[in-house]
Amino acid sequence: MGPRRHNPNEARRQARPDETGCGVAAKAESEFSVYAIVRCGGRQEKAAVDDVLTVDTLAGDIGSSVTLPALLVVDDGKVISDPAELGRFQVTAEILGSVAGPKINMIHYRNKTGYRRRLGHRQHYTQLKITGIGSSKAGAARSRAAKKES
Repeated sequence: MGPRRHNPNEARRQARPDETGCGVAAKAESEFSVYAIVRCGGRQEKAAVDDVLTVDTLAGDIGSSVTLPALLVVDDGKVISDPAELGRFQVTAEILGSVAGPKINMIHYRNKTGYRRRLGHRQHYTQLKITGIGSSKAGAARSRAAKKES
């Protein structure tokens, strides 16, 4: 008998919560949490408190704090995407250190000439630990001042 074929439904079956509970506990847990979609290094990442994110290299020392711009905030099921309201939210993170990504091997070869080259590359990243997602008083004051000027 040959190798076992891949069944695309098997992964869905395994990821499904137990059949008797209908996944109510898992749904309730994810419903009442605070998380944000932040922009970092040209990408968007989902960030919740105590999550560790791997992002492009950032300038800063280990243990220093950085602030990331929030594009969307989900607070106990309430989705906030209005830029005026997002101005008062701040996502703060602590730099844990730098890490290297997986090695990528490249081989250049041209036949009949003896031309062969081996190259390798490992991208450097920074790991961040999300320390807080909350509203800042300065951001609220800024948004109020912007409304008064308009």
